[in-house]
Amino acid sequence: MKPYLLLIAMLFFSHGIAQKITGAQLLEKAIQYHDPNNAWPSFKGQLSITMETPKSSNRISEVTLNLPARYFKTVSKREQTTRTYEIDKGKCIISEKDSLRIAKLTTKPTRSHCETSEMYKNYYTYLYGLPMKLKNPGTHIDPIVETKTFKGKAYLVLKASYDEEVGSDVWYFYFDPITYAMEVYQFYKGDPKGAGKDTGEYILLSDMEILNGIKIPKKRDWYYNKNDEYLGTDLLTKLIPLSK
Repeated sequence: MKPYLLLIAMLFFSHGIAQKITGAQLLEKAIQYHDPNNAWPSFKGQLSITMETPKSSNRISEVTLNLPARYFKTVSKREQTTRTYEIDKGKCIISEKDSLRIAKLTTKPTRSHCETSEMYKNYYTYLYGLPMKLKNPGTHIDPIVETKTFKGKAYLVLKASYDEEVGSDVWYFYFDPITYAMEVYQFYKGDPKGAGKDTGEYILLSDMEILNGIKIPKKRDWYYNKNDEYLGTDLLTKLIPLSK
């Protein structure tokens, strides 16, 4: 079949599915693909993540997540600089090295060390816990599933918005219409048809890795929505399950 005919066939097929499936049903099918054994709530693992950006040296982060113990830690290194952010059962822990560094600061940072720790915890648990995290309280799943073609492929698209205290961004999640694998997500700083039109980013996901039975994208390429400018890549280089 010629490429353009295949694309048309996919569009008709996925459009038919979109008319029959609700947002909640699509989310359940996506979770069944990524986390068939409901392992995310008991996730315990260490992730090694290399962040590559065009104008900076790589940042290497060792991220430890133990969800049952409510424990998070990341040790990030860029060139000769190391930062540690740690939260244990809601309590922020500051390393001696970071305490000394903070004491020497002459300008007060925008965020405190503990606020930054909380930000990183939310960032990593959200992005690496998708699509399961879309069932969290404060998340609103649009009942209408859209069909969109993105980068030449047809997707079933789920829209999510959040309570004000959770977040103000509007997110779209793109799922393969056959497997329900999450392959793209995208966010806007507000309504993309209004004030949020030229804001936000989209992220291309590829190369699934499996940890504790959960399928996790290995590679995340980030781009601006406005002009498709490449921002960087998060590369998951190592996954280690934790026994404790």
